[in-house]
Amino acid sequence: MAHLAPANNLYVIGRGLGLGVAQEAALKFKETCGLHAEAVSAAELRHGPMALVRTGFPLLLFTQNDESRAGVVQLATELAAQGADVLLTGARLAHTTELPTERAHPVIEPMLCVQSFYRMANELSLARGHNPDAPPHLRKVTETL
Repeated sequence: MAHLAPANNLYVIGRGLGLGVAQEAALKFKETCGLHAEAVSAAELRHGPMALVRTGFPLLLFTQNDESRAGVVQLATELAAQGADVLLTGARLAHTTELPTERAHPVIEPMLCVQSFYRMANELSLARGHNPDAPPHLRKVTETL
């Protein structure tokens, strides 16, 4: 995933149970890669955020084995046809980069997808010159007042 090293912005897309994983991934992109990433629901992407997607714009789409998969795969197909840089879990499509994952029950499949993402985020962090184990300005313990 080193081709993402020069990226400035990224959308992380999920739907249903996958939206929580997308939010986690967006946070990790920020923390470990210094990359501005925004988590967006696949349903909401079409209502405004799509306006920012241009040729080469990177998007990571999480799918899981439930009724949301077909819609997310259709969205990935459309984004790839627009020339976006589409990374996809849970499905293999032309003109996209697949993050390999294991198929499972839809309740646990997002957790398997995020495991694939963590490996990719580590590689990207290093490619961007960061230490994924020591993000800047991040403390393991926070004080709540």
